[in-house]
Amino acid sequence: MSQRIPKSWLVFASVENAEHDRCVDLFRRPDGSFGFEEFRRDPEESGAWTPVHYYAGRSFVSRQAAAEAAVQRVAWLAAAIAGSPSLRALLSRRAD
Repeated sequence: MSQRIPKSWLVFASVENAEHDRCVDLFRRPDGSFGFEEFRRDPEESGAWTPVHYYAGRSFVSRQAAAEAAVQRVAWLAAAIAGSPSLRALLSRRAD
């Protein structure tokens, strides 16, 4: 887990790409705001997830807003979400 995602933040969805070398974590902070971060996994780093961008500093008012922003910024994410009925259901829920 990135040092940009403190343990007090609840990761409610972690989505990997088809190659399993990229991941987006969607999370909720203790203050009720939401966010996301993209990671990569490199073989030379023993499979550890490494942050790719500084998206975790952005704040959103809902899980849907965070997911929509992530889809706009991470090219492969829309296809990964489309292929997962359970993830689509989780992200479409209106109650946070």
